Amino acid sequence: MADGGTTCSPLFEFAIAMLIRRLQDCELFVAGDHTQLRELLHPDKQLLELRYSLAHAVVPVGQTSIDHALKTSEVYYLLSGQGEMHINDEVQAVGPGDAIYIPPNARQFIHNTGSEPLVFICIVDPAWRAEDETIYAN
Repeated sequence: MADGGTTCSPLFEFAIAMLIRRLQDCELFVAGDHTQLRELLHPDKQLLELRYSLAHAVVPVGQTSIDHALKTSEVYYLLSGQGEMHINDEVQAVGPGDAIYIPPNARQFIHNTGSEPLVFICIVDPAWRAEDETIYAN
């Protein structure tokens, strides 16, 4: 072979070397927990070698996400706003610069206690799938 005898699997032939996703180009939708989401990266939606999914989330002023649990671990990284994070029976005040680890199967919700939207990044590992999420009726 002209390339020195090496071959690439189909995944690597078409894999993306660099991907930049601009927030404003990502579709806004309301998630099952009622947060406003824009999914930035997901291995089922882009040809990426990635275990996790990455989304940008917003909880409007005075709003609360719906009580829910994921079978997978999740991390929130807060960009702006103030809130109260509820994980199982624990409640903590949270704000910009806070990273919140949410263990698998933990009941969780976040409440915006501030005067501006609560904005955060969500990382779900392994990547988020609808069948891994349980929404609890209020």
